[in-house]
Amino acid sequence: MRQLDVINPRNGRVDCHIDCLDAGAVAARVRELRRAQAVWRDAGVDYRCEQLQQWREAIAANRNAIGEALCVDTGRRLFAHFEVQKILDLIDHWTTRAPALLATPEEAASGLLPSVRYRHELVPYQLVGIISPWNVPLILALIDAIPALLAGCAVLLKPSEVTPRFAVPLRASLEGIAGLADVVGIVTGDAETGIAMIDEVDAICFTGSVATGRKVGAQAAARFMPAFLELGGKDPAIVMPGADLDNAARAIIRSAVGMTGQACQSLERIYVHETIHDQLLATLLQHLETVTINWPDMSRGQIGPLIFASQGDTVQRQIDDAVARGATIHCGGRIEYHDGGSWYPPTVLTGVSHDMAVMREETFGPLIPIMPFATEEEALRLANDSEFGLSAAVFSASDEESERIARALNVGAVSINDASLTALVNDVEKNSFCYSGLGGSRMGDSGLSRFLRKRALLRQTVPAAPIDIFDESGMSP
Repeated sequence: MRQLDVINPRNGRVDCHIDCLDAGAVAARVRELRRAQAVWRDAGVDYRCEQLQQWREAIAANRNAIGEALCVDTGRRLFAHFEVQKILDLIDHWTTRAPALLATPEEAASGLLPSVRYRHELVPYQLVGIISPWNVPLILALIDAIPALLAGCAVLLKPSEVTPRFAVPLRASLEGIAGLADVVGIVTGDAETGIAMIDEVDAICFTGSVATGRKVGAQAAARFMPAFLELGGKDPAIVMPGADLDNAARAIIRSAVGMTGQACQSLERIYVHETIHDQLLATLLQHLETVTINWPDMSRGQIGPLIFASQGDTVQRQIDDAVARGATIHCGGRIEYHDGGSWYPPTVLTGVSHDMAVMREETFGPLIPIMPFATEEEALRLANDSEFGLSAAVFSASDEESERIARALNVGAVSINDASLTALVNDVEKNSFCYSGLGGSRMGDSGLSRFLRKRALLRQTVPAAPIDIFDESGMSP
């Protein structure tokens, strides 16, 4: 079997190897999952909730092993262990909501043909495939898997080949939970394995880049199956006169720089009214003085390494392009290499414009490009000048002004006087606009209902109509 080397992001060394499952191995695992799914589906939602709660207990018991594996995967410790806690919270949330969402609908009469009584059955997709990314490996795998399992689906999960280590203790946590273990498959591999998965499953959840998302969507469309795509972002923030600039600076830095900017909902474009531009810039730079990388001690500092080192080339290319076109760097601006790992310090740019890559392409790094505007109309024009439409932020002293601006933004969610709130409120449904995604929301109740189809059972309560209803002789010329 083909093997793949895995690099430690803190030291650049190969310290792990994974098997890359080929199409035949994927198909064999799929057959096992499909055989088990009918029993899982027919056991009922209460049984599935009980099984998920057992898994919660097993994850909690193994939280240190899972968290430390994630720590090696991503080069950060605090957020790695937060990911584990978030999964425990998501299981609690979904096992509370699932029984109501899966309750048998009552029989009703058709409004167009009252003699017909009908009842809906909720039919889960038999097998859901999940291809998760490297930036938030555990959460963005199980945020789809947990509701899919509760809906009655079997799940086949492939972690990113960049961050696969956590899959070992996660797989171990399933041992002893017989019913659940039979319907959860965790496979390793690269793009070849992912392509084989899409050819075998009934629905696919993919989180990653727009470029790869296009390929996933096209392959899924060829099979007439749903693709739930969570793709890139270039989230804007608009800061209006009168806004609390200290609050805005805190939120912008947390969103743009936290997680080293390696999150799709990170703020990547800051539009600030020209009358407060210099003040916001000074406030941001003051706050950033206390922000440091987590090297050499992983237990100190707020900025982890670039998980996927080649991402640093993208960040540097955008900065170099901006500087060549007249932008000014106020802090950061250059990759730091330590013991073979790559860190990018927080970088603030001014003098930027929309002919620069840094204002148009997704960065996925800790950059804060700031651009002034004169009017609300200009701010909206600039913020909406993007092929992405994931989320945005508005900072203002007026609720009326904030909501007016928010409603005019072509994005799926807007944080008001804060940023990246969708990362925290997973129970609030929202959609991705433009090239930022496709398919039902993974947030809110849709996160479960998207894995269900409706089958209608139609019962006629009067004698069936005869063929005579099509007799043309009954029509007058």
